[in-house]
Amino acid sequence: MTSERRLTLKPLTLVAFPLFIVGGLIVVWIFRSQIYNVFASPTRIRDWVNQWGYVAPLVFIGLQFTQVVLFVIPGEVAQAAGGYIFGVWFGILYSVVGILLGSVFNFFLARLLGVPFVEGVFGKERLRRFDAVLTSRRATVAFFVLFLIPGIPKDALCYVAGLSTVSFPAFFLISTAGRLPGIIGSAALGGAAAAKSWIVFGSILLVALVLFVIGLIYRDPLQTWVERVLLKRPQKEDRSGE
Repeated sequence: MTSERRLTLKPLTLVAFPLFIVGGLIVVWIFRSQIYNVFASPTRIRDWVNQWGYVAPLVFIGLQFTQVVLFVIPGEVAQAAGGYIFGVWFGILYSVVGILLGSVFNFFLARLLGVPFVEGVFGKERLRRFDAVLTSRRATVAFFVLFLIPGIPKDALCYVAGLSTVSFPAFFLISTAGRLPGIIGSAALGGAAAAKSWIVFGSILLVALVLFVIGLIYRDPLQTWVERVLLKRPQKEDRSGE
């Protein structure tokens, strides 16, 4: 990026996140009752999506896209709703399409607006924890592991990836592979509920809860392991001149 373009974008990066948040809050406030009614349960998502008829799959994909961009919305409920509404396989397909579109949007938005914007998303101190990942030549491997760890906010992590040395094709592959186990599990959970297969439902839910608790407990140690082991280099490199 040229110095002229950096100067042009700098004021934009300083106001982008506040505008993004304010705009999101305004939308959430205006449609707060509708949003609550839609995301309260897979059943309510199903009822809302089905009213769109033939374009229901596109509406659901748009819903998943919105959930990723406004990452405060819980994604697991929407993913489970995909399996509940469309069946496991189509639920996985539509969730993957919507989630990846949102992930790509987050990635390029961060790449365009830079560090100030992502600091607004994560906070300066939390973003600093990713310094080793952002500058490492092994960032691709590190991000793949981070995407696999339960409890790490993957939607927000896409913004961090946009600041890193990871290429877009690599990001596309690792974000897809890293998210896929969770999407499959959630869609299977919704499909089991729709089929009233309560033994399958309970088994999947139990496994998901165990993985989630393990992720919460060991999230920070795992991230530290990624930084100290996967990103360990034989010598430090001065990248300030690049």
